[in-house]
Amino acid sequence: MMPGHVEPFTVHFDDLDAMGIVHNARYAVFLERALSRWWGERGHSFAGGRPTTPDAVHAVAEYSISYKTPVRGMGEIGVHFWIETLGESSAVYGFRILSCDGGTVHAEGRRVNVKLDPRTLRPAPWSEDTRRTAAPLLAVVAEEVP
Repeated sequence: MMPGHVEPFTVHFDDLDAMGIVHNARYAVFLERALSRWWGERGHSFAGGRPTTPDAVHAVAEYSISYKTPVRGMGEIGVHFWIETLGESSAVYGFRILSCDGGTVHAEGRRVNVKLDPRTLRPAPWSEDTRRTAAPLLAVVAEEVP
């Protein structure tokens, strides 16, 4: 059993390139939308142009993706994501774009987010609420040191 969450996702016609496969740039959008939905359902989003929590303010510091096999045409897929490490002010996500049945990995990669102070836009620590909320996504849960 893999850690994290699989978000069902629909590929639309405008996600395809001229060859009828998902355009490479769309994979990042798929992950962004899956993460936004997951966190938004837990109270971390934007409303009225403002963050609902200070931890909703973060920036992508690093992004890498490896394409394995194209997604051909429209239909359902899965966006599987998890947190590899949750640092003081960073979160390293792993992700995979999967076929609807989970049997095919179309792409995989990692994304690093850095939590920013909303006023200074400098790195700032994640809140305890965000750490608790993120717990189900953690690939490895650190054990308490006696």
